[in-house]
Amino acid sequence: MFGIVRPCRHRLGEGLSAQWMAHLCGLCLALRRDHGQFARVVTNYDGLLISVLTEAQAGQGEGARRTAGPCPLRGMRTASVARGEGARLAAAVSLVLASAKVRDHVADGDGLLARRPVASAARRVAAGWGAAGARTGSAVGFDTAVLVDAVDRQTGVEALAGPGTPLLTVTEPTETATAAAFAHTAVLAGRPNNAEPLAEAGRLFGRLAHLLDAVEDREADAAAGAWNPLTATGTSLPEARRLADDAVHGIRLALREVDWAPGKDPGKPGAEAKLAHVLLVHELGNAVHRAFGTPSCGHARVDGEFGPPPGNPFAPAG
Repeated sequence: MFGIVRPCRHRLGEGLSAQWMAHLCGLCLALRRDHGQFARVVTNYDGLLISVLTEAQAGQGEGARRTAGPCPLRGMRTASVARGEGARLAAAVSLVLASAKVRDHVADGDGLLARRPVASAARRVAAGWGAAGARTGSAVGFDTAVLVDAVDRQTGVEALAGPGTPLLTVTEPTETATAAAFAHTAVLAGRPNNAEPLAEAGRLFGRLAHLLDAVEDREADAAAGAWNPLTATGTSLPEARRLADDAVHGIRLALREVDWAPGKDPGKPGAEAKLAHVLLVHELGNAVHRAFGTPSCGHARVDGEFGPPPGNPFAPAG
């Protein structure tokens, strides 16, 4: 499991926590169903956001959930899990990006991948994941070529970056990839007018993911002599923090423009939209605090239709 969106269950409360787990398990089982047991290792916390966004726009219609059998990660309990095109899109995106990550590690000769037999096996796994992701993406109308292109361009962008290069030049390929994935949830949900604001939210989410990864890896990269975007471009931590805070604020504004599925109360979004808002606004704020080592709040539960007011992010993952 990996990703920057790692909500605390104490904070989510029983209802939202159950929804979150339904999407996490749904992504994992979609990977197993379409691509085999081993593909489940690419299950990640950020990937399930695609499933969450799709359902938040489409609503929980008939067939949106199914009962899954016992699983060791759930204490051998059954559970209601998300199913459908949102989970399949999340699986496609996760496979393609995991494939790219493996290929990147092979190219860098990281750890055991410096050994030729291991590197050869890893390349085969990466190729299989990339092809599988492309097939599933095609099945839900999403061309994963935009993800592959972004990953391929990243290497060239980093090679040209140096002191004075704007940090956002380095984050652009990641932004482009996540924007495309977020926007396609609007297509799957039958709400094409949402594509533009969700593309903006996705673009800023990609920027934030890249920034926080760079911040968290900065010291380790310096010790290992590895490339880091902050060090390479001469970007200070205060400037990186400003960009991260701006991204969280921009996501909040973009989500206000999204037409969510209606809830039980007339004129109000459904519970699915609340989960999307909580994860993409409040938990992202907490991820920024976590990466920069600044204090965040305790385990108080989320209250109100769309959670706590701005500036009151989630506690660290419990």
